[in-house]
Amino acid sequence: MNDSKFQNRRDFLKFSLGLSASICGLSVSSQDLFLFKKGITKLTILYTNDTHSRIEPFPENDTKYAGEGGFAKRAELIDQIRKQEAHVLLLDAGDIFQGTPYFNYYQGEVEYKLMSLMDYDATTFGNHDFDLGCENILKQMPHANFDFINCNYNLDNTALSKNKKITPYKIYKKGQLKIGVLGVGIELENLVDKKYAKDIIYNDPIFNANKIASHLRNEEKCDYVICLSHLGYQYDGNKISDIVLGKQSRNIDFIIGGHTHTFLDTPKCVKNLDGKEVNITQVGWGGIWLGRIEIYFAHNNEKYLQNTSNHKIQGSK
Repeated sequence: MNDSKFQNRRDFLKFSLGLSASICGLSVSSQDLFLFKKGITKLTILYTNDTHSRIEPFPENDTKYAGEGGFAKRAELIDQIRKQEAHVLLLDAGDIFQGTPYFNYYQGEVEYKLMSLMDYDATTFGNHDFDLGCENILKQMPHANFDFINCNYNLDNTALSKNKKITPYKIYKKGQLKIGVLGVGIELENLVDKKYAKDIIYNDPIFNANKIASHLRNEEKCDYVICLSHLGYQYDGNKISDIVLGKQSRNIDFIIGGHTHTFLDTPKCVKNLDGKEVNITQVGWGGIWLGRIEIYFAHNNEKYLQNTSNHKIQGSK
């Protein structure tokens, strides 16, 4: 496929939408082969944020989220999607811990075990993940079969200093695609007890995110760069948020956010320092939604399409 086939983004969108409609009834292997022959690779990104130890659905007498959420229904939905889609990336934007007696008693073991069973690819750190300190994260990490990604916390003076599961970025191969994922976290002062946060050095998330994103794009030649962020969606003041990061970024395509518990039906699009689009998303809290975005990549062509269809987790009745 060459650039001349799609003269502009609109033509590519129309073509991709037509493809999407034509492959609905195909199995994973048939669908992937069909797209490959058309010069298209489809990536499905699933994501959560701020699940806050909500292992079970919200109680039926909850005034706002009755019967919603729950790890079991999320796992069932993820399994269904994986049977339908060839290339799936499952990510989390932090604050896995804190919020129910499960964390109070098991201190994160249950959360990590269940996320491992769901085959999460990666998470970043939220402030509540440090509520029992780095020592507790280290204690629970044997239960986690996924990556921890952060590029702006210096953990050299903590119990996590030599843990190989924690990296500034990871690259995931999905078919012919190389997907780069980096992570950034919020300033922990006034959010985490000083005795747990005192040895964690917070560095500028914008500078570090741009540094890693440049490496992923220009040296690693990633097709797509995702930032897992626990900065928060947007603030009234000058505090760094996902909106601020997006506008001051380079080489980041998609920001999956957390911290502010913001429900976004569709991603917010902003322009970065180079005038290119950056999409920002977040799916509330408590595991009530499973975020989903689908991207179609044209071989040898930088244009792509994003379709979003977040899933509401109904829980067990």
